[in-house]
Amino acid sequence: MPQPVVDIFIPCFVDQLFPQTAWNMVKLLEALGCKVRYNTNQTCCGQPAYNAGFQKECRQVADKFLEDFSSEDSDYIVAPSASCVGMIRNAYSNIFVTSSNFVRYRAMERKVLELTEFLTEVLQVKEIPGARLDARVTYHDSCSALRECGIKEGPRRLLEMVQGLELTEMRETETCCGFGGTFAAKFESISVAMAEQKVENALSTGAEYIVSTDTSCLMHLEAYNKKQNKPIKVMHIADVLTSGW
Repeated sequence: MPQPVVDIFIPCFVDQLFPQTAWNMVKLLEALGCKVRYNTNQTCCGQPAYNAGFQKECRQVADKFLEDFSSEDSDYIVAPSASCVGMIRNAYSNIFVTSSNFVRYRAMERKVLELTEFLTEVLQVKEIPGARLDARVTYHDSCSALRECGIKEGPRRLLEMVQGLELTEMRETETCCGFGGTFAAKFESISVAMAEQKVENALSTGAEYIVSTDTSCLMHLEAYNKKQNKPIKVMHIADVLTSGW
C-alpha cells in the first residue's frame, strides 16, 4: 500500500485543552506509515455556532474549512473527534446543499474520517507495536461516534491490541454522558446527573480509566470526577494507543 497522505484536523477542544492528544495522533499515524500534514490556517468546524442556531456564522466557518481542506493531493482528512467528523458529514450537507460548492464539499467529505475509523477501516491495523497500558479501562460510546458516524466495534478492537489493558464494559455504555455542548451550560442540573450516572456505571466495573473517541465527553466527565473526588480518570483513545512507547 502506497504511503497515504493524511491531512489532520485538530478540533478546538483538542487544540486548546488536550494538545498532547493531537501530538499522540500524529505519532501514531506516522508510526503506521502515513505522511502527516497540518494546515496551520485551520480553525473550527463550526459546530458550536451551528448548534446554537447561528446558521449564517456557521456557513462562514464551513466555507473556510472547505477552503482549508480541499487539497486534491491528500488522500484522507483525519480527526481525533467523532463529534467534529459527524458535523462535517451531516450538518455540512444541509449547509452546502444550496451552494455552488456542494460538489466540492462532497469530494472533500468522502475523505473525512475519525481516527479509529481510519485505523480500522482504511489502514486495517492488526497490531500496534509497543502499545502498553497496565490498567483496567471501560469504553464510553460518545453520541457522535455511535449515532452520527456508526462507530462501535472499531475502538474496542484497537483497545484489545494494547498490551496489559483489560477492557470491561459498563452498563448503559451507549447512554449520553450529559455534555452536549451548550446543553451542559443551559441544563446544568440534568447534565451533571447524566455525568453522575455515567461515572457510577464506569466505577462499578472497577476500571481505572474511562476511554472515548471524544475529548468533549472526557472533559465533562473529568470535571465531574474532580468536583466529586471520584477515583477514576479519563483518557482519549489516541493517548491509550501510544502509551508505553
